[in-house]
Amino acid sequence: MTACEVCEQDAAGRYLCERHTIKLAKTLQELPVLYTEVAECLVPRNSGWGEIVSTRGAAGPRSPVDEDVLDTVNMVRAGEVVHLWRVDVQRVRWPRHGAPAAAGLAADCRWLGMEMEWLVEHYPAAGDLFREVGDLERSARSIVGDPVPRPQRLGTCIAVDDKGAVCGAAISRLPGQTRLTCKWCQCSYGPPDWALLAYYQPKASA
Repeated sequence: MTACEVCEQDAAGRYLCERHTIKLAKTLQELPVLYTEVAECLVPRNSGWGEIVSTRGAAGPRSPVDEDVLDTVNMVRAGEVVHLWRVDVQRVRWPRHGAPAAAGLAADCRWLGMEMEWLVEHYPAAGDLFREVGDLERSARSIVGDPVPRPQRLGTCIAVDDKGAVCGAAISRLPGQTRLTCKWCQCSYGPPDWALLAYYQPKASA
């Protein structure tokens, strides 16, 4: 009998029981969305990241965000933590391979999720991974609250390329998000574009 490293219940020879395996997979799937929402919560709606200037130790008005929170709960830190886990998992599974290049929080979470079956069966640090990913989730939720913010589908991208073809990729935004970029063609949309975007959506056939 092998006990789950989280709850110490029978895990049928694995490092995590079924319940905590599912929880870890779900957390990895939701973490990038949570941290995108964290960025929206920490930055004032009429500001951009480039407008934030640290005032710690300097005279003048304070930064419009809580700098202590910004230092510990942000996409960069979460990405660094998850990437280090990806590096270690790859080191254990494929010791002759070099370390993976930085790929961003979403890509690293997706990679770890795809390795879930191997992780729970062969990775001795699976319990520590579960706890640290859980800490990242709790830190993000302390800012954005529950439930996990769900993207709102806006329709399809209406950008036209140099050959006159419409992109047509699905686009969505998180609650409060004021600017988004089509993941396919990189066309950017802001509040002034919402009405135009809605107007040019394909009409449903009768």
